[in-house]
Amino acid sequence: MAKNLLLLLGCFFSLIVFTQAQDKDPVLFTVDGTPVHVSEFKYIYSKTNGKNADFSRATLQEYLDLYTKFKLKVKKAKDMKLDTVQALQEELAGYRRQLADSYLLNKQVTEKLTKELFERSQFDLDISHILFSLAPEAKGTDTVEAYRQAMDARARLLKGENFATVAKQVSADKSAATNGGHIGYVTAMFPNGFYALESAAYRLPFEQLSMPIRTSAGYHLLKVHSKRPARGEVEVAHILLRTEGNDAIVVKSQIDTIYSSLKRGTNFEELAAKNSNDSRTADKGGYVGFVTINRFEQAFEDAAYSVAKDGDYSKPFQTSVGWHIIKRISKKEIQPYDQMRGQLEARIKRDARFETARKAMVEDIKRETGFKDYPNLLTEFSANLNDTFFTFQWHAPQPPSAKVLFTMAKKAYTLGDFAQFVENATRQRMRMSGEASADAAVQSLYEEFVNESCLRFEEQRLDQKYPEFKALLREYEEGILLFEATRINVWDKASQDTVGLKNYFKTLKGKYRWEDRAETTVFYVDGISKSVLEPMREYALKHSSEEVLAKFNKSDTIGIRVEEQMLEKGKSPEASELKEWKVGEVTIAKFDRQNNEYSFRKVDKIIPAQDKLLNEARGYIIADYQDHLEVQWVNELKKEYPVKIEKAVFESLIKK
Repeated sequence: MAKNLLLLLGCFFSLIVFTQAQDKDPVLFTVDGTPVHVSEFKYIYSKTNGKNADFSRATLQEYLDLYTKFKLKVKKAKDMKLDTVQALQEELAGYRRQLADSYLLNKQVTEKLTKELFERSQFDLDISHILFSLAPEAKGTDTVEAYRQAMDARARLLKGENFATVAKQVSADKSAATNGGHIGYVTAMFPNGFYALESAAYRLPFEQLSMPIRTSAGYHLLKVHSKRPARGEVEVAHILLRTEGNDAIVVKSQIDTIYSSLKRGTNFEELAAKNSNDSRTADKGGYVGFVTINRFEQAFEDAAYSVAKDGDYSKPFQTSVGWHIIKRISKKEIQPYDQMRGQLEARIKRDARFETARKAMVEDIKRETGFKDYPNLLTEFSANLNDTFFTFQWHAPQPPSAKVLFTMAKKAYTLGDFAQFVENATRQRMRMSGEASADAAVQSLYEEFVNESCLRFEEQRLDQKYPEFKALLREYEEGILLFEATRINVWDKASQDTVGLKNYFKTLKGKYRWEDRAETTVFYVDGISKSVLEPMREYALKHSSEEVLAKFNKSDTIGIRVEEQMLEKGKSPEASELKEWKVGEVTIAKFDRQNNEYSFRKVDKIIPAQDKLLNEARGYIIADYQDHLEVQWVNELKKEYPVKIEKAVFESLIKK
């Protein structure tokens, strides 16, 4: 009894869980019992309609009609076993591979870095550093020595020595001699090769001394003093009066006079052009461009950001070069993420951080999959290489070795798999010829093989990790099936069913017609032979085109040519040149400057308006026939596969 009660309770709770799952993503409609859930419909409706996806009754109903027809065709395609056709499976696999490659990097690398950069760019950091110079490619003892120097300096600082004093003594940054290592305010993103320093700066607590940080310049000791909301960019113009070589009192008096003129309404650009000592900007009304932090002297930067409104100007202020007045032209605040995303992505993909993050992703995949390798096998592999290894003639040993090179997610990758990868990597092998030893080349190719294998493994999990990828893949699959089914049932039939097409054409009587048409002859006379133009035209008024040619085209020295053209009334600019649609009508001569020739047109025959023949409108008629066949096909599918709409669910989608 107790056992039966437990079983009954288990079934009851399972039913509750199932019902809750259904409630979260209810079925909107079924096609022959196959469900289409709300999540799928909302995704495709929103994607297709974009900004017009207002979830009104009209647009939802319209799209529901379209999507049920789409699903009917997909159902038919699967019943036709089109999803088992090898060529279509290969096409879908190709799409999946392309989609997964970009999606994997976008989701797990690009998007992560883009959001990180955006969040960091919201703040400016006030930093100091000490640099221990090291070449980017340095390894071994050089690296150890630079690291030791950094740790020695760090020990001194931790004992209480002044940061600026130590920086002046040991920093390889030449500016440290004057600024004591104090860089001032900076903002993300840091220059290429300095991602590690940027990451440390945005994570380090204020006034805490970092451990040595490796960048492309060497090792850094870093301190972050404070942060502030990012200043953005400000577009400015300025007037400069230099103090060097001039009487300081006189210069100050002159800048005050200019400032007084500005307050009285004198044009800033005119004053800059007339008075500014900055030869690079004076003739442009003092235009400097956009000021960003830490690019100009601090006094200049602070003054630029202190001007409150576009068109306003600062009071006179002094820098190391002289006295300035700044005019603010515009201000660029930090934009929302959606607006900045494209720009940030482009910057990231040009930066070394992208490859760094890609490598980190591979390492994460290794950890998640329990990656384990047996690299000693590479030594065995390298030892058996011959002189053709760096050429296109090298081939993987046969039969393939079954020795396990590494395992990942319980799957074994053999030495034979790696050898085949190396054989296919002909370009990489040839490129390394003369630049690397066989051992180094094998090691490089092995790393590439491992990376490739990790990425391929992760791609297979994308539809489990990202519902939107699964939805996108479904679109590709169903789109391919729909295309093939429609080709067989509609497009091919419309173009190949000649009897059906002729019978259908009979139902279109009067739909495709010719307006009045004129058979015309166009006479062309080159600019050199202009003297015969008017005599020809006069002669054409009372003689046939053949007679005109016979009379005037007797000499090779006269540049005359003719062209027959059919014109349809109201269908072209040339047709509008005919004042009267009658035989014998001759148009006024016109000149084509580009080809240096004159022309006029003579009407030889008028063909009254009439219906077009099948061959004269075949393309349009086939298109109509395709539409006709598709309507018939959909009606047949509706009879074959019942469609059930859940009306209450549909009503819940409508935004009133």
